[in-house]
Amino acid sequence: MSTNQSTQQRSTIDPKTLAGKRAVVTGGTIGMGRAIVQALTDRGAEVMYTGRNDQRLAEAQAALDTPLAHPVRSDATDAIAIAALGDQVADRLGGIDYLFINQGIAEFQTIEEVTEESWDRIFDVNTKGAFFTVQRLVPLMSEGGSIVFTTVSNDRIFPGLSAYSGAKEAVAAFAKVLAAELLPRKIRVNAIAPGFILTPTMGVAELTDEQRAEFIEQGNASTPMGRGGTVEEVAAAALYLATEATFTTGMELPVDGGFGQGLGE
Repeated sequence: MSTNQSTQQRSTIDPKTLAGKRAVVTGGTIGMGRAIVQALTDRGAEVMYTGRNDQRLAEAQAALDTPLAHPVRSDATDAIAIAALGDQVADRLGGIDYLFINQGIAEFQTIEEVTEESWDRIFDVNTKGAFFTVQRLVPLMSEGGSIVFTTVSNDRIFPGLSAYSGAKEAVAAFAKVLAAELLPRKIRVNAIAPGFILTPTMGVAELTDEQRAEFIEQGNASTPMGRGGTVEEVAAAALYLATEATFTTGMELPVDGGFGQGLGE
């Protein structure tokens, strides 16, 4: 989807749809996270979004260009930072209607290349950080609120992603447990599972331009729909689960062009 198409699509959205609603998006500075922030603010929601890099936070805020978006420097691997994020959310928003847990990192490493340090880094961001961020923020959530995790389309596995795939499978598992635990508060918990999505990093740290181009080519060839998805398509799925799928909880929704379902084989 081109920038002009994205702008035209947003211009048709009723800006009052989510007016008065409050949301938090972790990992909201680039790619899918920023698209979720954009979609929320386009509909009138007030959003706090996090990132670890000051430059990316500044770039995101300039691109979003709305007083409804509030950047917060926060590290999901740091317990003190998670606690502080909760305090900032309480001070600025008072409470939360929607929570999107989107931060994540991936690294291609074969079994010989994985180290304890790299394993811990991937699980700290993707899994531990996700769980304890929810633990801190869920007391601030309104009854009837919604949590959406970003996992990954994991039904077809590629070599070199053992730590990342395991970390995201863990998120998918505890998302279902949290869906059961939060039923008394009418808080729904779901997940989106993206496949090959066209983002600045393609979800993998430190790709060269050549590697990124090769990754995109492989992704297009492996996706039954013949192309990578857009961040706007992922954001649309995330907002659907958060705001419209009011009788859905404990679900992981593939957003992968049929990749995980093996269509066309």
